[in-house]
This record gives sequence, structure tokens and C-alpha cells, in this order.
Amino acid sequence: MKILIFSFSMALALFNTAFAQVPVLEPVLISSSAQQKRIRETGRNISVLTKDDIKNIPANSLDELLRFVPGIEVQQRGPQGSQSDLIIRGGTFQQVLVVIDGMRANEPLTGHFSAYIPIHPEEIERIEVIKGAAAAIFGPDAVGGVVHVITKAFTHNFGTKNKSAAASLQGGQYGLFNGRIALSSSNKKSYVSGGLQQNKAKGMQMRGTTGYFDNDLANISYARKLNDAWRLMLRAAADSRDFNAQNFYTSFLSDTAREKVSSTWQQLALTRTSEKSTFSILANARQLKDVYSFRPVSIANQNSTNLFNADLRHTVRFKWQQAKFTSGMQVFNKQIVSNDRGNHKHLHTGIYANLQHQLLNKLFVTEGIRADWDQSYKWALIPQLNLAYTGVLATLRASISKGIRDADFTERYNNFNKPLVTGGSIGNPALEAERSLNMEIGADLLLDKPVQVHATVFRRNQSSLIDWAPTMYADIPLRPNLIPTGIYALASNIANIDTKGAELDLSGDHSWGKETKLRWNTGITVLKTGKGNSLPSFYLSSHAKLLWNSNMRISNKFGTVSMGTVYKKRNQQTANAINARISPEYFTVNLRIEKYLFTKKAGLMLQIDNLTDVAYSDLLGSIMPGRWMQFGCWMNLNK
Repeated sequence: MKILIFSFSMALALFNTAFAQVPVLEPVLISSSAQQKRIRETGRNISVLTKDDIKNIPANSLDELLRFVPGIEVQQRGPQGSQSDLIIRGGTFQQVLVVIDGMRANEPLTGHFSAYIPIHPEEIERIEVIKGAAAAIFGPDAVGGVVHVITKAFTHNFGTKNKSAAASLQGGQYGLFNGRIALSSSNKKSYVSGGLQQNKAKGMQMRGTTGYFDNDLANISYARKLNDAWRLMLRAAADSRDFNAQNFYTSFLSDTAREKVSSTWQQLALTRTSEKSTFSILANARQLKDVYSFRPVSIANQNSTNLFNADLRHTVRFKWQQAKFTSGMQVFNKQIVSNDRGNHKHLHTGIYANLQHQLLNKLFVTEGIRADWDQSYKWALIPQLNLAYTGVLATLRASISKGIRDADFTERYNNFNKPLVTGGSIGNPALEAERSLNMEIGADLLLDKPVQVHATVFRRNQSSLIDWAPTMYADIPLRPNLIPTGIYALASNIANIDTKGAELDLSGDHSWGKETKLRWNTGITVLKTGKGNSLPSFYLSSHAKLLWNSNMRISNKFGTVSMGTVYKKRNQQTANAINARISPEYFTVNLRIEKYLFTKKAGLMLQIDNLTDVAYSDLLGSIMPGRWMQFGCWMNLNK
């Protein structure tokens, strides 16, 4: 591993020397504070994936794509979009908020579905990964970070006519078939796009079954310029995932589970923009049905949830200190109907304000505050302060904020509605909300060559962290459907947690002659987590202590070679009953080679996932595939 890291670093240095005559990168425009703002002025460590990155990183689904983004730990249970947990800065997977065009998308049943992003990859304009808490603007659950998906329809600039069509087919080992098609059309007043995607395979052989999956997605988006001031954006999507879920949630030998998750999504934005202000009405709704069968003879858990979210937002721009003031009000309502967890409703509302301005010549300040009322934890005040001091080549930044996360329906009510539970995870209605104080300082260096360096140290003091902990029958507060000899894990406020860490991210964008280009991103995150007591936990103990992930592509007029790598060092775990093991470290590589045809309007591709054929699992019992060969073709037409 040391040789690989050293070789990669030396290669980057050689490329950097070879491309020394390239102009400075322009700072990227981002929306991390619900406003467009230069990345150097935010006071935050932010990674941005462009639409070209999304097309070229060797991945088959959005969760696989995020594996190769510096600072994100993706814990996969199954391949190609079956199920993954997103973790940033060593928190639990429920502490990452997924946002689509400004609207929260986290499903209220469980954080395991946060990576189910109902957007066709061709529709995505960019993905912004905000590392660290951002609850003052985006609301609860934004504790470890935010993954913000920004689409073409909701950011379209009207004025030109254009038509495009993109399609790809891919086949490979284990009966793999992947297909995508996307169409879009725009004119001076409207934009419409639609897409279909399927990832399907029989999967490798497992204990008494195969690791099959059948994951399908369809979405359509529409934007309309009503007049010079008003514009309307609409979206609808349907998502269905049917997959093997053996030992996804348990380490029992009798576990031969399968799971089917289907959801629909609707979204609306109505925006009025003038010279001095922007007013937006935002709303989205999500309906999800989860059917989980532990084994064929068992009664399936059937959970249906509904999420509705509305946001009124107003931004005023001032000449004074280049200031922008954003205020708004957010309401979301969650509901569940379940034969396992029962029937419940949950209401949350909040008001927020955010001021960004240039206090001195080079000092940019963002002050945010949010007042929330939640059905569980009642009132909470969430402040945030970001500072950025920008020089010619470097920026110094700092941020301090609070964060909060309430328990989801699974943590509160899992297995509550069953007549008899002989073992497994037990919900806890008495859970308190997690609260945190988040601090970070960092520096960004923009060299005279197109290389950016981002260094950050951070600390999160967290109280009442929620996780699953092994618990004796006698210590479980509610046990009318439990048995004294059962083996249980109770959802608990396990501890006060002190997490310390450091991030080092590097990126570059180079040109060599007229045709050859190199783009790369790499980053290392080191974490140390200390608990206030010794109560064992499940998800907290599974995150990486050292994470290195990267992506790189080289392209010219003939084609593209792209690579993604992940290295993790974490706690070793074993489950003898199912002969499962979490290794103390692993290193994986995905590789894609593309040959352009017809002046880049079509191409042939070879992709190899897990190139070095490493045997690994991100979570105990969930075995990931070995080397996977895939072949395909694609076309992309514009008019």
C-alpha cells in the first residue's frame, strides 16, 4: 500500500511538472449556503463533481460514483445501487443529508435509503459535497455533511435551442445488463428532459442464493420561463430496487433475506428573480414502500412512508459590502404505515436566516441561524458562523456551528408491531435527539499551476449519539413481544462522542498540447473517535479511521482512461456464525477504458470493477463482488 500511494503521488508530481504552463483555475460557483457564492468565500471544505466527472468516473450508480469523491465514505451492502450508506467525517449514515435542487431527500424510514437519489445521471449538472455541519441552512440531519445534487432543469439558462439524446448498453459477468437512455429539448422559453435506467444482474453465488439485483429508474423534468421574472420547474420520478439482502442487517445463519424498495418523487420550484432579490416557493413529496423478507417462510416487513417538504425562501442583494440576506421558512411532515413498526406521524417546522457579506477587503463572513420546532425535541436554536480570508493564492477559513438529528422511524419503532420477536434490532420510542458542536479550520492553496490543495482539521463534540447496542432482555424498557433468551440490539443514546480529524484534498485540471487532458482528485481523511463510555455500538465502530479515495481520467481525441480508487483502514470484526470478517484494511480499484467513434458521438468501453479482485466487505456479512468485467457501447448526439 505504501508503494502504491508513493507511486501515485510521484505520478501526480510528474504530471504537474509536465503541465506547468497552464493558466490558473477559476474558482467554482457553488450553492452551499442556498445562494450562489464563490467557493473561496464560503469558509467551507467543498468538493464539486461536474457533469463530465459524473460521466467519466468508472461507476454504475450514483452511490458507487460517490465512493471516489475525497472525504466521502460509502459503505456498500450490495453493488450498483442496491444499498449503500453515506458517511462524512466519521459520523453515522443518518448524519449525512441528501439535497436535490435545494430540497431535502432523506427518507424517514431509515438512513439506509439516503443514497437512493431519483435522478438520471444525464440530468445532473453537478454534485456539491459540503463536508461538516450545515444545519443552519439545510436543517436537521446535516451533521456530518451534505450531498447536494443540482440538476440541469432547475438551473437551465433559457435562450438557445438544443436537442440531445444519450444512450448506453453494458453487459458482463454474472448476467449483467445495464441500460440507459436520456432525451432533452430546449428553446427560448422551455426545457424538458427524461431518462430511463436499469442495472440488472444475477449476481455472484452466495450462501444458498445469489447476489442478484434489479434496479430501475425513470424521471422527467420540465422548466418554463413564464416571463422575464418568473420561472417554473417541475420533476417526477419513479425508482424500484429489488435485491438480495442476505446479512445486510443481521449476522444470523438463517438470514437469506431479499428486499424490494420502490418510491415515487415529485418536486416543484416557482421562482421570481429581480435585480435586487429572488423569491422561491419550493416543494417536494416522496412516497416509499419497503418490503423486506428475512427468509422465504417468514412474514415480510411491509413499510409505507410519505414525506412532504415545503420551503419559502427570499434572498435580497445589497450594494453594502456585497451583502446577501436569505431568510425562509421550512415545513416537513413524515408518515409511516407498517405491519412491523406501526402507524405514526411526525411534524417539523423551522425558520432560518443567513447573511453573507464582505466585512473587510479580504474577509468574507457568513452568519446563519435557524429556529426549529420538532414534534419530538420541541424547540432548538441552531447558529453557524463561517469565515474566509482570501489572498492571491491562498484562503484561510474557519467554521463553528451546532447540529441536530432526531431518530428515524426504524430507530424508534423497529419490531414494535410484531406479535413475537426472538432476536434482532429493537426500536426505542424514548430516544433523545442527537446534538453536536462542530468546529473546523482550514486553508486552501491555489497554485500558479492548475492545482488546488485543501487542508482542514475538525472536531465534533456530540451528545446522545444514537446507535444499536447489544442489550440484555432485562434492560430493554418495553418487551411484551420479546423472549428472555433472545439476542437483541436496542436503539440507544449510547454515548457522548468526541471526534477529531483532518482532511487533505488535492485536485488538478491540466492540458497537454491541444488534445490531451488530465483531471484528478484525491484526498485522505484521518479520524479519531473517543466515547464517554464503553457501551459497544454497531455503525459508529464501522467507519474508517483512515480513508483515501481518488478519481482520475486522461483523455485525448482517441478516447479516455479513467480510474477510481478507495483505501480504508478500520476496526476488524468477525461473525463466526456466518464465517464473515471485516478486514482491518482494503484497497480497491475501478478502471474504465473508452474508445471514441464518429468524432466523439459514440464509443466502446471496457470497465473492470475491483480490478485487483480484493475480497472485502464494508459492513459485516455484506460481501461485495470480486473482479467484475463489463463491456459496452454508448452514443451522445446534440443538435
